[in-house]
This record gives sequence, C-alpha cells and structure tokens, in this order.
Amino acid sequence: MGKIYKGQTALRIVLKTFIDLEGIEKAVIRYRKPCGELGEFAAGVSDPTRGLIFHECLEGELDVAGWWVFWALITFADGRTAAGEASKVYVWKEGC
Repeated sequence: MGKIYKGQTALRIVLKTFIDLEGIEKAVIRYRKPCGELGEFAAGVSDPTRGLIFHECLEGELDVAGWWVFWALITFADGRTAAGEASKVYVWKEGC
C-alpha cells in the first residue's frame, strides 16, 4: 500500500471484521485522530461472507496528519454490537 495523505479523497478504507455480516443493521468505521478526537464514518458492506466493510473518503475527512486509529463497529438486527481490532495508519503531509 502507498502512502495516505492529509486531504486525500481517492481512498477507500477497507476493514475485515472476521464475522458474517449478512443481515446486519449497521456498520461504521470508528476512528481516533492524532489529536485524540473520536468519530466515525458510515460504512458499506462489500463482502458479507468475508466480513469486509468499506468507506470512500470524502473531502475534509482526513484533515490531520499523523497516526490515525481505525476499527469496525457492527450493529446486528437484534441490537447487539461488536467492535473490531484497531489498526494504526499514518497519514502524511503532502510533499513528505
């Protein structure tokens, strides 16, 4: 994988949840920015049997350079939730 840059919009974040996502209520990708701010991106399911979710980055979302942490949060139809393992990704300043 190549470098990811602050402000980049040609980027798809993909996470593998290791669970069957057939019939889930909701999927999100939660994040912690380098400054500690928490948030989440809406996520689609690209392959329910393999447990893959994704988010297409929009303008203004990757707004800080540094170490970001991403993890999945799945909500099932009966209201139960499951959080995924966190992944750290470095977002670079352009030109670095």
